[in-house]
Amino acid sequence: MSFITRFAPSPSGPLHLGHAYSAVLAHDMARKAGGTMHLRIDDLDAARSRPEWEAQILDDLRWLGVTWPEPVWRQSERLPRYRAALADLWARGLLYPCTCTRADIRAAASAPQEGAPLAGPDGIVYPGTCRPARPPAGPLPDAPLRLDTGRALALAGGVLSFTETGAGPDGETGSIPLMNLEDSVGDVALARAGSGASYHLAIVCDDADQGVTHVIRGRDLFAATAIHVLLQRLFGHATPTYHHHRLIRDGAGRRLAKRDDARAIATYRDEGLTPANIRRMVGLTPAPGVSISTSSPPRNAV
Repeated sequence: MSFITRFAPSPSGPLHLGHAYSAVLAHDMARKAGGTMHLRIDDLDAARSRPEWEAQILDDLRWLGVTWPEPVWRQSERLPRYRAALADLWARGLLYPCTCTRADIRAAASAPQEGAPLAGPDGIVYPGTCRPARPPAGPLPDAPLRLDTGRALALAGGVLSFTETGAGPDGETGSIPLMNLEDSVGDVALARAGSGASYHLAIVCDDADQGVTHVIRGRDLFAATAIHVLLQRLFGHATPTYHHHRLIRDGAGRRLAKRDDARAIATYRDEGLTPANIRRMVGLTPAPGVSISTSSPPRNAV
């Protein structure tokens, strides 16, 4: 079986050490298996995405020795594909419009009769405030939409599971069964105001269309895998093998985020570090068949 994976950064800030670890690990694993790593740009959040950040990300990845097939996919260019996927789910009665704000969800989930609110992959598990008794009729609306997870599970049928070759937050590995998704995941948002599609819907469509066989990503996304496996079952897509890796953290133990400009790859490049230095900093050694430069090229080299 071929080995096809991907790295999908958001162009809303600089590439930092955590991104570098994930990208280089995925690239190394693909090269070692004689496979391919695709690069995708997760630019659905138009308000935060910037062309200059995308250019910087591509520049830093090339400097790190990461390669990918062209052309690079941009999610902002695939909105019709996502809309078609939403229309499919809507026609099967699996979606409903939702007008709740984050504050509404927090207030409803925190009501005394509800007990302590449960946290899911997208924050507080949606309490079902807008869920209708029957599926809505009519054309697909241009509105925020949620998946009716109960109906979706009934239609999906059978036990949902995935294979984990890394480890989850509690050391989960091997074959992972997915249970109680209505309580642990809830009715997730699949279409958001202003973006046309949610992260969950977009990556499931993209992974299927690029033939991704292995998903390599941070352990913070382990819980979201349940959503992706359910959507894969609903669309009839194969479920990839998942490898959730450790997170790169700062001195206080927090995982790195876009706010960590001091750990941006561009900063280390300006200080004269090499790709080999970066690999050592995140605990990676050169993989078999992967050539890593030990010299630092000019700052704007591509």
